[in-house]
Amino acid sequence: MTSSRPAVGAMLDERSEAIRTKDLDRLMSFYSEDVVYFDLVPPLRYTGSAALRGRFQDWFDGFDGPIRQDIHELDVAESGDLAVTHMLIRAGGTLRNGPEVGFWVRATSCCRWSDHRWEIAHEHISLPVDLATRSAVADLVP
Repeated sequence: MTSSRPAVGAMLDERSEAIRTKDLDRLMSFYSEDVVYFDLVPPLRYTGSAALRGRFQDWFDGFDGPIRQDIHELDVAESGDLAVTHMLIRAGGTLRNGPEVGFWVRATSCCRWSDHRWEIAHEHISLPVDLATRSAVADLVP
């Protein structure tokens, strides 16, 4: 196996394109069957590809048209058959109920080399929280 940095970055770009086009099957192809996913919305975690597929379908159904997903400040650390990434993602689009939304999220992906390709085994998406108000802070910019 050669350096994972370009390969992992390319895989994440392809994942973002699958999100933009709402191609659920293609999106799921980047995740392991036993994926553990921490998202912005409840529950605390989604475990397994079936649970994650349902979550992604709900997400896609909430948007009218494409979902923007632009990766910034990607960092990849690799060791053998594992790669860990962290990045900022500018996400947004038009909700089905009309308003345009857009915000920055923080993302960490843990990838493993399996069957001659990188797959995401764990992903964590988050927004900072204002502890005084107990509310997510969605208007920060890098």
